[in-house]
Amino acid sequence: MKRSRTLLLTAVAAVLATGGAVAVALPAFAAGPTATFAKTADWGTGWEGKYTVSNGGTTTLTSWSVAFDLPAGSTVGTYWDALLTSTGQRFTFTNRSWNGTLAPGASASFGFLVTGAGTPTNCTLDGASCGGTGTPPTTPPPSTPPPTTPPPSTPPPTTPPPTTPPPTGGLPKRALIGYLHASFANGSGYLRMADVPADWDIINLAFGEPTSVTSGDIRFQLCPASECPGVETEAAFIAAIRAKQQQGKKVLISIGGQNGQVQLTTTAARDRFVSSVSAIIDRYGLDGLDIDFEGHSLSLNTGDTDFRNPTTPVIVNLISAIRTLKQRYGAGFVLTMAPETFFVQLGYQYYGSGPWGGQDPRAGSYLPVIHALRNDITVLHVQDYNSGPIMGLDNQYHTMGGADFHIAMTDMLLAGFPVAGNAANVFPPLREDQVAFGTPAATSAGNGYVAPAGVQQAVTCLVRGTSCGGYTPRSGTNPNFRGLMTWSINWDRYYGWEFRNAHEPFLNSLS
Repeated sequence: MKRSRTLLLTAVAAVLATGGAVAVALPAFAAGPTATFAKTADWGTGWEGKYTVSNGGTTTLTSWSVAFDLPAGSTVGTYWDALLTSTGQRFTFTNRSWNGTLAPGASASFGFLVTGAGTPTNCTLDGASCGGTGTPPTTPPPSTPPPTTPPPSTPPPTTPPPTTPPPTGGLPKRALIGYLHASFANGSGYLRMADVPADWDIINLAFGEPTSVTSGDIRFQLCPASECPGVETEAAFIAAIRAKQQQGKKVLISIGGQNGQVQLTTTAARDRFVSSVSAIIDRYGLDGLDIDFEGHSLSLNTGDTDFRNPTTPVIVNLISAIRTLKQRYGAGFVLTMAPETFFVQLGYQYYGSGPWGGQDPRAGSYLPVIHALRNDITVLHVQDYNSGPIMGLDNQYHTMGGADFHIAMTDMLLAGFPVAGNAANVFPPLREDQVAFGTPAATSAGNGYVAPAGVQQAVTCLVRGTSCGGYTPRSGTNPNFRGLMTWSINWDRYYGWEFRNAHEPFLNSLS
């Protein structure tokens, strides 16, 4: 979403033209499976940790379980890529169904956030020392060892299943999501918060923008009266937000847009991002955060080729910042994202600068952010507009402006896909309820406008598997598909509420 939009990618062919942590060293005599700990971030009142389980033995592991103690007063909050149980100050992480099988030489990682000080002690991997054979644990292993076989009774799927859903925060099964020009007019006219119709379930305030590209210092203010005659007072704006929330609506601050380039190149910028975004959320009493990073906000450093283990500072710091915000505000925190296709679906063909360099380093650069935060994302609504042709899972190029583009692009998120064509490096599918897609509200709002009939054809195909035209979704039917996003509420009002009037009753009819 932008104040004025330009075509980011005119042809896919145009693409072809370290904040690492120190891991705990293993003893020289260690053998067999090991679990290596690294503290990847520390902000004083808490920290982020990561364990890497490596199979240094000669036989395949079919499951793994890592257990450790934390000091009194410390507790685990958010975690990812594992399942967690705890007894007192002992925390046990077991594999997910897709990452429990480790052939000799293979490894898998999981991460977590901790409130409090200290580091893990008395670590065991499947009841033995995390350091491997010959390294006894500092205390005896638990009296009841973790299971040695995967709990599911059915074979694991060929691609990782969706992760445990975060609370939906009271969202309806189908959500109508829109951006409100709160800090500028953009030719469509200013719309007061109190005058936003009740059909909008998530209202993203556009935009919070940085004081400089690399500062991490995000600011938001209402549109000045000189640009937006009739703008309400801040007190009236806040009162209208409260009224929307009492109706069950969610109001978020959206960070970025075309003019809001955000590059968290340092941990200082990361920390400033957290504190400044928190200040905005607290000042207006908002429900969460929308990430709308565009342009050159995200790119991958040369050599950063694994979306599951990113090393580029702007990626690592953004992930850490959002996790901190999520931990600060708790389970009810609503997190949405609005990447462009260039940064997500293009990753099916190209990822970063590629193994030999020369590609656009921004290609697919949202993938590590989405993957790391997949337990926390409420809705991901990719902008299916202002895009060049993108290859779908049928290995055909799809062009914006019709139902086919929406179907093919959204199916990639619901089915998962190999990144840069590497079958051993698959981006896992998201849950159905985490996925929506974005489309312009009107012809003036962005390139790629699709009339209501085409948008509804795409949704019907994705939800029910009918009216799909020439593309057959690899994800099958998706009855819990979340809904639609548009840029913008203001443009929809300017054009007589076509988007709202057509799609709100349609979405409700699918429930």
